[in-house]
Amino acid sequence: MPEVNTETVQVRKADPTLRDLLAPLFRRKKMVIFTFTGILAGTILTAYFVSMLHQASMEILVQSERLEPLVTPEPTGGSAPPTLGVSDQQVNSEIELLKSPDLLEQVVRANHLDQIERKSLSNQVMYGKQGDPWYIAKAVKHLGERLNIKEVTKTSMIGITYNSTSPKLALNVMRTLAKGYLEKHLAVHRPPGSYDFFSSEAQKYQQALQDSEARLADFSKKAGDAAPELEKVAVAQHVIESVAALHETQQHIAADKERILDQEARLKITPERSLSVESTDSAQSLLQTLQADLHQQQLKRSQLTLRFDPSYPLVQEQDREIAQTQAALVDDQKLQYVNHSTDRDPTYEMIREDIVKSKADLASHQASAAAIEDTIRSLQQQTVELDHRALQQADLAREKKVNESNYLLYVSKREQERTSDAMDEKRIANVSIAVPPILPVLPFISPVLVILVGFSLAMFASTAIAFAAEYLNPSLRTPNEVVEVLRIPVLASVPKQSA
Repeated sequence: MPEVNTETVQVRKADPTLRDLLAPLFRRKKMVIFTFTGILAGTILTAYFVSMLHQASMEILVQSERLEPLVTPEPTGGSAPPTLGVSDQQVNSEIELLKSPDLLEQVVRANHLDQIERKSLSNQVMYGKQGDPWYIAKAVKHLGERLNIKEVTKTSMIGITYNSTSPKLALNVMRTLAKGYLEKHLAVHRPPGSYDFFSSEAQKYQQALQDSEARLADFSKKAGDAAPELEKVAVAQHVIESVAALHETQQHIAADKERILDQEARLKITPERSLSVESTDSAQSLLQTLQADLHQQQLKRSQLTLRFDPSYPLVQEQDREIAQTQAALVDDQKLQYVNHSTDRDPTYEMIREDIVKSKADLASHQASAAAIEDTIRSLQQQTVELDHRALQQADLAREKKVNESNYLLYVSKREQERTSDAMDEKRIANVSIAVPPILPVLPFISPVLVILVGFSLAMFASTAIAFAAEYLNPSLRTPNEVVEVLRIPVLASVPKQSA
């Protein structure tokens, strides 16, 4: 059995050259040419159609809700109201209004887009003859698909674009859409009939106010007082003063009674009369006689003593007479006549007069207390009546005030609605067309740019397809591939010869 050489064939890999890299393109040159030509032809055809496509655009600015101007008699400042932020919900709501089917149908009918659908060959072949509602619905659907409505990033604006082969049609569609959107926005945010409602309410409360004023005036005329509340306060003050006077009178009555009792007790222990004059009258003539006799007797004794001894009987007799005369004189001096004169006692009379005066004061104070009590009862009854009338007047005044407030409120609302209607007629709303649509003169996409992009795409695609086909082909094309894949030496290679 012959020996088998088991030595492994050593393969030396050479660095690829530019020819090796470009060899798949040359081997697949037909595929490369066909692919490049087809893509380039499609790009040129696309550039032709793109050159006919025009895009109309506009942008809508969404602001915060419009602040209704306040109609007041006071002067208003010139400062502008504060700007409120716009939420995403508001912007999305306006986007949904722009996409509403009724608005799109209005645009379709205004620009006769249903006629374009009617003339479409594909619709005639696939759906045959259909009625006007079908074509209108189809046009509304296509219009909604071709309208690009989206929020501009980091702004409160809505961008709208529409592509059409007719620049004038694209402009008309955008204008009709803008006009219909503003009308729909005003109709949604401001329902009609507000001015008529507020006007009728204002008239109703004006009549109610006149009736309330008439009832209030008639009440004052019948009651006879225009301000029962003030009168009630005055009467209440009078009642307080009368009660104070009654208490004071009752104190006087108690004081008078106590004083009368005290004076009557004093009157019982006070004498009615008192000594006013007291005169003493003695026996003057008798005393004078006795004194004269005594003087004579003493003189006679003196004469006797000059001639006789004191023990002489005549002298002693004279002494006895003198002693008797002196004794009689002493006795006569003791005899006195006293004359007394009496009169009404002043203290008694003062107490009696004070009692009379106190009784008179007591009667007067008792009469005053009774009169004051009657006055207090009358004033209290009058206070109750005034309180009742004040409540009635307060009810009428409150009703008048409520009717007046409602009347002024609805008048103010009516003027605000009138102003809002006038502003709506001028299309003043919280949305505005920030960038109005203009006639698109230039095509939407430049044909040159489309051709350049198509040319680059054709080169890339044809090259990629050639390398992909080369990679997927399992055949061995060079001696190196034979050695690399099969691990056997190549003795000879014959190049491919062209016929």
